[in-house]
Amino acid sequence: MTPRRLFIAGATGAVGQTLIPLAVRQQVDFLAHARPQSAARLGERATVVDLADAERLTAALTGRSTVVQLIGTMRKRFSSGDTYETSDIGTTRQLVTAAKAAGTVDHVVLLSSVGAGNPRGAYLKAKAEAERLVRESGLPYTIFRPSAFQDREGVYVPGMRALTSALGLKKYQPITLHELASAILHVAVQGAPLGEVLEGDALWEVVARAPRD
Repeated sequence: MTPRRLFIAGATGAVGQTLIPLAVRQQVDFLAHARPQSAARLGERATVVDLADAERLTAALTGRSTVVQLIGTMRKRFSSGDTYETSDIGTTRQLVTAAKAAGTVDHVVLLSSVGAGNPRGAYLKAKAEAERLVRESGLPYTIFRPSAFQDREGVYVPGMRALTSALGLKKYQPITLHELASAILHVAVQGAPLGEVLEGDALWEVVARAPRD
C-alpha cells in the first residue's frame, strides 16, 4: 500500500496533541496545521496557513492523500470569537473545498461526536452539519463519533465507563484521548474503513485494532 500523506487540522487541540506524538513515533508523513502562535512547538512539520485563504490551503493540500479534521470549539471559547459556525462548520467547508481542488486527497477523516446522528442543541447540530459537508463532498470519508473523554477534567463523569459497559451502552462509553487518537491515526494510515460512521461497537472495534503505542 502506498504510504499515506496526512494533513492534520486541529493539531494543537486535545486530540491533536495526543495524535501528533503517535504519528511521529510511527514515522507517518504528515503536515500539522497550526496558528502562528502555536506553530513553533510543532517544529518543521507545522504549516501555518489561514484556512480562509483558499489558494494557499489548496497548495498546502496538494500532494496530501488524507485530511484529518479535528477542529472544533466549545461555548467557553465563544468570548474569544469562536463559534460553532466558524470552527466546526466553516473550517470543514474550507478543508473539503480545498481538498477537492487539490486533486490528490482521497480520504477525509472527521472527528464528530456521539449524538450527531440525531442532533439536539446547537453543538450537535453543528457536528451534524459538518458531517453532511463531508458526506456530500464526493470524497471518501470516515467519521468518528466518540462519547465523552475519560481523561479530560470537567467533561468526564467518574464511573461512567464501568456503568455504560455494564449496561451494554458502548455508544456512550467514555474514551481516553490516547484510544481515540490511536484509532483516528490508524484509520488515516490504513485509508479505511471508507464511507462509515464509527460509533459504539464499530468505534471500539477500530480502537482494538489500532497499534498500542
